[in-house]
Amino acid sequence: MTSVQASLSAAGSAALKTRTPLLWLNPDRAQVLAQGEDSDFAAAQARFARAGALLGALFPELNGTDAPIESPLLPVPRLQESMGLPGGSGKLFVKADHLLPIAGSIKARGGFHEVLAHAEALAITAGVAEPGVDLSVLSSPKARALFSSRTIAVGSTGNLGLSIGVLAAALGFRAVVHMSSDAKSWKKDELRRRGAVVVEHAGDYAQAVAAGRAQSRDDANSYFVDDENSLLLLAGYAAAARPLAAQLAAAGRTPSAKQPLFVYLPCGVGGAPGGIALGLARLFGSNVHCFFAEPVASPCMLLRMATDPGQDVSVYDWGLDNRTVADGLAVPRASALVASRIANVLSGVFTVTDEQLFSGLLRAWECERLEIEPSAAAGFPGPHWIVSSEVGRRYIEAFSLEAQLENATHLLWTTGGSLLPQESRRRLREEARLMEAPLKRHG
Repeated sequence: MTSVQASLSAAGSAALKTRTPLLWLNPDRAQVLAQGEDSDFAAAQARFARAGALLGALFPELNGTDAPIESPLLPVPRLQESMGLPGGSGKLFVKADHLLPIAGSIKARGGFHEVLAHAEALAITAGVAEPGVDLSVLSSPKARALFSSRTIAVGSTGNLGLSIGVLAAALGFRAVVHMSSDAKSWKKDELRRRGAVVVEHAGDYAQAVAAGRAQSRDDANSYFVDDENSLLLLAGYAAAARPLAAQLAAAGRTPSAKQPLFVYLPCGVGGAPGGIALGLARLFGSNVHCFFAEPVASPCMLLRMATDPGQDVSVYDWGLDNRTVADGLAVPRASALVASRIANVLSGVFTVTDEQLFSGLLRAWECERLEIEPSAAAGFPGPHWIVSSEVGRRYIEAFSLEAQLENATHLLWTTGGSLLPQESRRRLREEARLMEAPLKRHG
């Protein structure tokens, strides 16, 4: 791995421009006190609980249950061994959001929450529902008649579009998803199968969002889910913290001063990892250390955090092309809203090559039979950066974690992939094996 500076120095800038993987440490990371759940985050968790029966009735794959939208926490000893983590460096887990039901990705958290919040607000205003009630009322004939005259729109590279489009259409809204050029065909097909309207754009994520935002602005009956500026999305993602805390406690891994938690989160525009980082910081304070992972071609959050906060910096400004196999992370500009809120919480950002994404995807399958998409493997190099690199050791020393490292929990957050068509899964694994073959021959 490349030696880097603790801030974006000349060496760091050169690494970014040459697409060399690096770890950037946030110089504004502070000692954070655990404060309990923010009221917005707690409200999101409560809204998910009230939506259980509704979702069970809307989606056959839930088999009529009112189970929450949640994913398992998985110990992955074979993956840890394959990754060659040194002895005494802690224990590896996967937070398997690629298994989240219905939408098959982390975006089910924020996306579902915003659709539910908007639908509930409309129903309350129209006298169809009362505040704080079971959200099954949103599937009533009166509610569906109300929603049928309304549109919910979003701009997306794929996964957020799936979560918004699938739930909005199921509730009876006209669902419109503006998709960027790097969105996968199967995601467009799945949206259309579920009843959403897909608008395809030749440009990138930012252009798809801008087009969707403009179109909704001109329609009084259209509501736009703005991935760059949405507090409702952020709260939906942050609601993941409380269930994860229960899972960690059940595994005997509750974060503490003696048992730190390192979390590695794939990052696109920043909403999902930002919300999760904020939620975890509220519960565990400085005992949780969140690192974002971005493609070397699309390090938009790193640039947003490491350069002048007043600049609306783009990866294109740095000569990067934003082209990566990680379609969900192909974002040229990070959310200014998220960046401002995580300024003192985020520990750092590291970048990954497409080859590393393919390697992680293959390791996840061969070691643990986890079927993920390339974006979901972005966090896999994270533990090595922390325990084996010079800059990682500098972080450990700065926060006096040397003696606690052997008790650390390392958490890879896998973000999507369970809805991938079987042929796509097979093709991705084959491509990953072809990439590894020359390395094995010369290794």
